[in-house]
Amino acid sequence: MDFLEPMIALNETHYQDGYRDGYDDGLVSGKEEGRQVGLKMGFQVGEELGFYQGCLDVWISIIRLDQDAFSARVRKYMEQLATLLSNYPLSDPENNHLQDMMKEIRLKFRVITGSLGAKLGYEGRPTSSEQDLEDI
Repeated sequence: MDFLEPMIALNETHYQDGYRDGYDDGLVSGKEEGRQVGLKMGFQVGEELGFYQGCLDVWISIIRLDQDAFSARVRKYMEQLATLLSNYPLSDPENNHLQDMMKEIRLKFRVITGSLGAKLGYEGRPTSSEQDLEDI
């Protein structure tokens, strides 16, 4: 059995080297993939928030031209949307309330457009997170 020990030791050495190399390669590719997913998701969130802010900016410009362009109720909804947008923590991507905040923003936007009788909505948002992962 002594003649098999060097072969077993060599096999174990190769196994450990392969494991270490695979682990190191996995760390590198995992970090890169994570960065790509984060970049894509961050861009999508920024794009959607920008859409809502752009619509709000147009509505505010209309109000500046004509105070009576929208009802007091709709103006109040617009103020609430402005507050929601300004409170969205762009610099804190690990905030546990991001999804809830985005849902509130979307809901408030739908309330405003529904009150205005406008068929306006953000079309760039994917319908599921599975779609996001498939796109990458």
